[in-house]
Amino acid sequence: MSSGPDLYLVCKSCGAEVSPYITECPYCGTRIQKRAPKLDRGGVPKAPRRARSRPQLPRLRPGEIPGIRADTRPWAVWVLVVASLLVTVGLKSNLLHYDDLALATGLEDPWRAVTTLFAYQSTGYEAVTVGTIALFGFLLERRHGWWAPLLVFLLAGAGGAYVAVVVAGEGLALGANGAALGLLAAWAMRDILGRRKGFEDESDLLGVLAIAAVLVLMPLATTDASGVAGVVGGVIGIILGLGFARLRER
Repeated sequence: MSSGPDLYLVCKSCGAEVSPYITECPYCGTRIQKRAPKLDRGGVPKAPRRARSRPQLPRLRPGEIPGIRADTRPWAVWVLVVASLLVTVGLKSNLLHYDDLALATGLEDPWRAVTTLFAYQSTGYEAVTVGTIALFGFLLERRHGWWAPLLVFLLAGAGGAYVAVVVAGEGLALGANGAALGLLAAWAMRDILGRRKGFEDESDLLGVLAIAAVLVLMPLATTDASGVAGVVGGVIGIILGLGFARLRER
């Protein structure tokens, strides 16, 4: 049997039959009940309200949204920068000596083609070169991974220094202007090729060209920088950049 309200109520004052869903008699105004029962909606209980949860976006995965990715810290390029600064401190404090690191005529040990990249005498030359390595090494590492700037730094820098001293016969090659030009060229080649095909990007290639011009003309400001090393390093960077442009980016 239904447990709902009665079909009608009888007013105690006038004896009229009235609806069980009213509280006062419509005929005499006598109060019949304190509170009218709730309307029955088929006996179906109301569904409990679900707690409103705050929307949360999932973590981005590399390559999930074009232009947005979970970047990692560019540790490889900072190793190169910190190594250059530590060697400079060692040279200035006489803990290290240029004769032990520099690649010069008569000191053609193969390993000097690498150690000479961290040896600087001119502060301005070091600031421009290391700053360029930090900028374009960071961009290249973010695009392809830690191995890319290390590969370009070693091949363009050491290759340029070796050609300058051993092949071209220059007396001395200090610093990494060849590596800096190589990193700049390797990073810029993708955008240069893209613009030739009509693709648009936000790269400031005029600024890149200005930095490259400063590095190319650096031998006019200091005898430490080798013009041959810079040009050879830039050419090696262009060749590597053509290969990088065909690789899938991170």
